[in-house]
Amino acid sequence: MSKQPKYQQVADVLRREIDKGTYGPGARLPSEADLATRFDASRNTVRSGLNLLVSQGLISSSQGLGYEVRKHEVFELNASRFENLNFPQNGDAYSTDVTGVGRHPHQTFRVEVTTTPEYIAQRLKVEAGARSVLRFCHRFVDEAPWSTQATHYPDWLIQMAPRLTEPGDIAEGTTQYLASLGIEQVGYADEVATRMPTPEEARLLEIGAGVPVLLWTRTGYSTERPIRCTVTTLRGDLNRMNYEIGDLSARDENEAQ
Repeated sequence: MSKQPKYQQVADVLRREIDKGTYGPGARLPSEADLATRFDASRNTVRSGLNLLVSQGLISSSQGLGYEVRKHEVFELNASRFENLNFPQNGDAYSTDVTGVGRHPHQTFRVEVTTTPEYIAQRLKVEAGARSVLRFCHRFVDEAPWSTQATHYPDWLIQMAPRLTEPGDIAEGTTQYLASLGIEQVGYADEVATRMPTPEEARLLEIGAGVPVLLWTRTGYSTERPIRCTVTTLRGDLNRMNYEIGDLSARDENEAQ
């Protein structure tokens, strides 16, 4: 006899069935009453097992509609190519990459002059609380929330690049805009981390229980100093990030997805 609690056994069986496709993305699970009969368990025990799967991000629940297997249409982001100025693009790299895989990009903007949080200030080598320009994008893929992107530009850059303070998009992308002014980003440093979302992140990205976010911090550098720090927050269940580094001539074409 299994030493696991009954609700855990229920969750494990259903998880295996989801993994092997018995219940595919978008499929509804049997009712609590049907599952209680199947597993010879109380409805409270079945509900606890289902709630465990909800907390793990495998299923979602809707009042009156039961439980549904989450859909996971993953978007693959090539982070090493994302701001390559030699990569042919019309507009910024986000629009190019999303359109390039046959999907529809959409984004909204907020621009403000604000104080610089300590996490950002350390990377921009300015004092915490110093003035910076924040350009905040809420990005969508096929109308589904995909990411938020918060980019801080240091105060000294504002006089040299006044369009950074203008509301709305910069059509050619901010990296291209700065390069046109002789402020070329010659390198960047990336940091990647995961954690559970804040309530605001869960709201903006429509994240259900049990789904983490992927935090991607990129600090861009000119030859002299940092020129911006971008924190991109992505839904952990709908995104996969890859990097391509070095000579990949031996790579199979089918791998380069």
